[in-house]
Amino acid sequence: MVDVVLEHLTKYYGKVRAIEDINLHIKDKEFLVLLGPSGCGKTTTLRCIAGLETPTSGNIYMGGKLVNEIPTKDRNVAMVFQSWALYPHMTVFDNIAFPLKMRKYPRDEIQRKVKEVAELLQISELLDRKPRELSGGQQQRVALGRAIVREPNVFLMDEPLSNLDAKLRVYMRAELKALQRRLGVTTIYVTHDQIEAMTMADRIALLNDGLLQQVGTAEDIYTRPANLFVAGFIGSPPMNFIDGSFVEKYPEKAYIDTGFFMLDISESKDIIKKNATSDELVIGIRPEHITLSRKPAEGAIKTKVYVVEPLGRKVIVNLQVGDTIFKVEEDPKFKLESGEEVWMIFNKDKLYIFDKKTGKTII
Repeated sequence: MVDVVLEHLTKYYGKVRAIEDINLHIKDKEFLVLLGPSGCGKTTTLRCIAGLETPTSGNIYMGGKLVNEIPTKDRNVAMVFQSWALYPHMTVFDNIAFPLKMRKYPRDEIQRKVKEVAELLQISELLDRKPRELSGGQQQRVALGRAIVREPNVFLMDEPLSNLDAKLRVYMRAELKALQRRLGVTTIYVTHDQIEAMTMADRIALLNDGLLQQVGTAEDIYTRPANLFVAGFIGSPPMNFIDGSFVEKYPEKAYIDTGFFMLDISESKDIIKKNATSDELVIGIRPEHITLSRKPAEGAIKTKVYVVEPLGRKVIVNLQVGDTIFKVEEDPKFKLESGEEVWMIFNKDKLYIFDKKTGKTII
């Protein structure tokens, strides 16, 4: 059983915060993805776990053992980097065998382990080649092989698929997830790609500006975002937002006034009044939860088509509402032209309301 626990993990470079007060429990055999924009602290967190960075404060436990003072070589973790970092003068066999040779494994055992790993990764026929003779996907498998052959307690992966082309990246996502399942090794994986995170992770830990925003399954984070940042970061196209003010009209009616339309939120007014810190709110709605009509209807909002983006099985319709652009997923059969007037209708059951001041989700 090898779980990884981060307890109030903090790292500063001088006065610059990299990460602060990260509390996270990665379970044994779990595939956890550290997700977030560039500079959010993902790689710093990974490097602290590996022992390549010394935390400013906080603790790191592996399998229940405090490892803060244990050097990288003794933590029994294996890292796979974005660059793969293969030795160009060595064959595939020697690249994979390198960590075993450094640990003085017997020659027969090295032969056996390398062959086992090569078969697992389906690269047995490549063992005599040099890295320059391999495709990007093959090089990536060799880098994985070098990590696997050590039989580490924990895999640490820093954007290992980012140098692959889009088609190969999609293929390797599935391969890597299946491989991790077969090996049953606790894995912590860094990416800025939300699709990669959502398709691969058992759970996602989403960071921004060095702070942990939310931890959960892809479904949890997508359907129940903790705040505005999470809601806007997860989803492609992203969630639509528009600012508004809470307006209560006696006795039972309440609205959010955006300046361009009034949204009836009477059913939720008590929750909003209880949890909002002010009258300033943000409405959020995902593109797939808006329907379009050429005719006015109750609750429909009049808009104008800004531009249409065809994507084959669907189109993304960009609608202009004042200074705000709403993105809507539509069927390609619903033909629209730029400049055309159209009405959009929100699915009220899928509506999000955020506190503008704190960014926290109210509904």
